[in-house]
Amino acid sequence: MKTIIALLLAGGLMAQQAKSDIDTLTVNTVTLESVTVSALRAKENTPMAFTNISKKELEKQNLGKDLPVLLRFLPNVVTTSDAGAGVGYTGIRVRGSDATRVNVTINGIAYNDAESHGTFWVNLSDFASSTENLQVQRGVGTSTNGAAAFGASINLETDKASEKSYAQLASNVGSFNTLKNTIKFSTGISESGFEFSGRLSNITSDGYIDRASSHLKGYFFQGTYNTNNTKIKALTFGGHERTYQAWYGVDPATLASNRTYNPAGEQYDNEGNLQGYYDNQVDNYNQDHTQLHIEQRLSNNARLSLGLNYTHGYGYYEEFYDLWYDQNISFSGNTSYRYLKLPPLTINGQEITDTENAVRKWLDNDFYAANLMYHFTNGNHDISAGAYYSTYSGAHFGELVWASTANINPKHRFYENRGKKKDGNIFAKGDVSLNDNWNLYADAQVRWIDYSVAGEVAGPKAFTVNDAHTFFNPKAGVVYQPNPAHQLYASYAKAHKEPNRTDYENGNPVPEELNDFEFGWRWKTEAAYVNANLYYMDYKNQLVLTGALDEVGAPIRQNSGDSFRRGIEIDAGWAFAPHWSWQANVSWSKNRNKDKYFERDGVLQALGDTHLSYSPSLIASDQLTYARDTWSISLVSKFVGEQYMGNINAELSKLDSYTIQDIQFQAVILNNEKAPRLDVNVHVYNLFDEVFSSNGYFYTYDDDWSSPTAITTIEGVGYYPQAGRHVMAGLTLRF
Repeated sequence: MKTIIALLLAGGLMAQQAKSDIDTLTVNTVTLESVTVSALRAKENTPMAFTNISKKELEKQNLGKDLPVLLRFLPNVVTTSDAGAGVGYTGIRVRGSDATRVNVTINGIAYNDAESHGTFWVNLSDFASSTENLQVQRGVGTSTNGAAAFGASINLETDKASEKSYAQLASNVGSFNTLKNTIKFSTGISESGFEFSGRLSNITSDGYIDRASSHLKGYFFQGTYNTNNTKIKALTFGGHERTYQAWYGVDPATLASNRTYNPAGEQYDNEGNLQGYYDNQVDNYNQDHTQLHIEQRLSNNARLSLGLNYTHGYGYYEEFYDLWYDQNISFSGNTSYRYLKLPPLTINGQEITDTENAVRKWLDNDFYAANLMYHFTNGNHDISAGAYYSTYSGAHFGELVWASTANINPKHRFYENRGKKKDGNIFAKGDVSLNDNWNLYADAQVRWIDYSVAGEVAGPKAFTVNDAHTFFNPKAGVVYQPNPAHQLYASYAKAHKEPNRTDYENGNPVPEELNDFEFGWRWKTEAAYVNANLYYMDYKNQLVLTGALDEVGAPIRQNSGDSFRRGIEIDAGWAFAPHWSWQANVSWSKNRNKDKYFERDGVLQALGDTHLSYSPSLIASDQLTYARDTWSISLVSKFVGEQYMGNINAELSKLDSYTIQDIQFQAVILNNEKAPRLDVNVHVYNLFDEVFSSNGYFYTYDDDWSSPTAITTIEGVGYYPQAGRHVMAGLTLRF
């Protein structure tokens, strides 16, 4: 019944043109959009699919969950949470592409990790509280910085300077002992043009999954200087996260009997009896960013900007390797002296070659980036050009911190390697209005990368990478607007993307190539809008998720040869009566590997076209809102169709469809100009207590030892259960 309701409603929170009658907690800001942000973003006449999210819309959602979860109702978006409740490690997929293939920039600076290409929002606790606005472009999108967008790009702009001084206190509490406290302030812009503002945040949660606790601290400070022709913004932001590992998932039997079970840190006795769990099976990481942005108005039509960035990340995850489990269940060899790079030990004449142990696997990295942008606009032309360069150096090493039967030196290193990457691009793009009806768009980018790794990974095993690529990524499109209410567009975009570190560790990957064709129609009136977009994404050597995970929980990808994604995305909104509004979206798609081959039971089989992993054919969501002057209430629904977690159409790899509904309530309790303002926000998640898993893993291996004459392919699967009904509520006080 709940699925039928969602399908009838047809569909996500659409903030692009949604209007709200309630005045949510905002402050007046300097509205001049930076050159860097405007140069990378799509505009109303850009022939591509995109959604703009305002600060006001983010505040409705922001009660402590990570940023990907706040975007979960957008078109063709699926999100998941390791801890099950949206706090801690979370992920986002757009058009079936995971976070390693979704480009993210913060003030025009690439945020994706240079080596893994991942985006770890757990390192930027409560970053939504310091986000002025963001844009999600689906498909290749416009030219951007960092690794190419192979499913989507997310472009964030941080808080603008506040015209008036304020202090803001926000406290949110909810299920699973989740608590979020935030302090924000601004001095306001002085007569001389200076402003200083900041934020401190602290989030704790036990998580839905057992022991999946999160302790997250975040900060954001910035100083700005504004005149008519010059704008300078210096800012520093970052955070520290300490989370108990929750990326193991559970098998089908455990899912049915104890869906919150977390196997991380299991400790067994010599007979295989579970004794408890390792207390310090945690991920512990700091990430600090410093940016400087200088913008100069050259004339009434031209602006120039320079952006500089330094990011330092450092931390580890700690892992306990149980001797009985290693020798009887996993057979990973992680308890061997060889793995730990230790010489054999002899005790009472007996040689010891294995030991129970605890290790810390470290990452210590530095990332520098520079960004130069030029923007020119007049009545008929909108032209941007830019250059970007970044350099990264990351030290990876493992330390043995404890062993049951080994003589070790303090912080004994059993592997170390260093990854280095240089990444640069230049681009130019322009919109040209031929007349009142026709607009042409062109965009060209040249990007080059140089990536190297030298040293050993855990094993110990030599690991060397020396790879360099130069990519040319052209884009072009046309927009036809017969009248102010209607707009038609078509575009083509080409993109290339290099493999990431995990790809190199698991094989010999080659770069991906994508040809993206988009066709759309936009219609907008005073009371309603419809955006419809057809897309065809033709991939060569797409690095698809196999469904399997490596030893540290990172998804394993493989080049799939030829593949495609095609579909239609529709989002709409309608203010159909006084105080009532409705927004919805729906995405139908077909996502396939072409001519897939798979070796099963020792025989190579031609499977034909198979489903691409983690790519549901139907995704829909909707929001129905009733709003008065000082309060509003919304019912929000999300449907995600069934999806395969592998690429071989195995029935075992199917992840069931699910439907969830949320209720959001916001109200202004106090709103007197001479007194503090008080807002309340209550959010009930998964209202009907749907039992579902939004993510999982799938793997195969060949059993060639059970029978001397036959090979049997074994399939395995695991799931990441998500929380049932739960609640968050908060108060925000502003002076």
